[in-house]
Amino acid sequence: MLTLIGLGVIAIVVALLLSGRVSPVVALALVPLAGAVVSGFSPVEIGDFFGAGLQKVAPVAAMFIFAILFFGVMQDAGLFRPIIDGLIKLTGGNVIAVAVGTSVAGMLAHLDGAGATTFLLTIPALTPVYKRLRMSLYLMLMLLAIGAGIFNMMPWAGPLGRAAAVIGVDVAELWQPLIPVQLAGALLLVAFAGLLGVREQRRIANLPIAETAPPGPMAEAPRDEYRDRTPRLQVAVNAAIFAAVMASLVAGMLPAAYVFMIGLGVALLVNARGAKAQMDAIAAHAPTALSMAAIIFAAGAFLGVMDKSGMLSSIAGDVANVLPSAFVPYLHLALGVFGLPMELILNTDAYYFGVLPVVTEIVGPHGVAPETAVYALMVGNVVGTFISPFSPALWLALGLAGLEMGKHIRYALAPMWLFSLALMAIAGAMGLLT
Repeated sequence: MLTLIGLGVIAIVVALLLSGRVSPVVALALVPLAGAVVSGFSPVEIGDFFGAGLQKVAPVAAMFIFAILFFGVMQDAGLFRPIIDGLIKLTGGNVIAVAVGTSVAGMLAHLDGAGATTFLLTIPALTPVYKRLRMSLYLMLMLLAIGAGIFNMMPWAGPLGRAAAVIGVDVAELWQPLIPVQLAGALLLVAFAGLLGVREQRRIANLPIAETAPPGPMAEAPRDEYRDRTPRLQVAVNAAIFAAVMASLVAGMLPAAYVFMIGLGVALLVNARGAKAQMDAIAAHAPTALSMAAIIFAAGAFLGVMDKSGMLSSIAGDVANVLPSAFVPYLHLALGVFGLPMELILNTDAYYFGVLPVVTEIVGPHGVAPETAVYALMVGNVVGTFISPFSPALWLALGLAGLEMGKHIRYALAPMWLFSLALMAIAGAMGLLT
């Protein structure tokens, strides 16, 4: 009975998340409540389930709030834009260099973990360059998407925070073993972009002469309002604050939420004078921060009910009995392999809140640690974040570049899936998947 109710809860939650008819908070809060009531649990028991789930996700929610505010202040201060502009100028109009620079720009622009910011920073600046050189804008978007996907494994970017909430592990602790995977992925992407740049150069060379762009100066990247008005010393101080926050996260000296809280406090002192200006800076990014925190807290209610009621363990036991016994210990790897194309049918919330909890319950009795299951599902999936029709940031990117979703998927799906599998192989070689 619990298995059927639990599967019904997960199916309804996933369907609602995919349909977009209700917010994630509504689906994650109300559906499991209905499942618990149907299962015969009392209000006191359901309250205990909620408390257990809330306790599990509270550190993650706090981290998201202060991380989003911190990166918002850094972004408003103009810390990242000069780096992107400098990369564009360094390419010098060389097709291969532009492709490589695009991949690096995508990674650096996604340091704040926000897809919308990534595309707003890069696409308006890069599009004139691509058009001037007759390069494919779909190549630009794919390289930006892969770069952003690699850096989407950061603790504050979303997927890892959701995964940490599901398995109840500190998000910074969960992230640290992924750092070598991200570094290797960054190097792999630069090489991949170089190869694609060579291919693009050959394609352009075969274009009819009439289609060759006339000589002229390269288009200048749009000027940023903060770049001219922010003193160099202030930029240097902001860079030092950013570096100190990153170093503290890597070192694990303090909880991630506290690191971002301290970083936000220092950043506000440097960039906003007076209490009103500081509160205005917080207010500018508060909606995003509170929205993400609300989803994480609602996820805590969902996970608390599913776990403490016994639904997850019941589902896992029954599914494990149906699957071939030899296959069960490798379920996380199989789903990781198909993680990227699953982005076409599942959004991030459905993937991490619907699929991951069941997988960890199934493979856990076979000696697979929850962290291992997370790494398999995440590394196999995260590069595809910005090929998913469920990504609002991708629709923004398509609008900025004047591109079509269907053509983007046809152009990018196979290369991005190949890259994702290569990243899984790297993670496997580093011992993260076993």
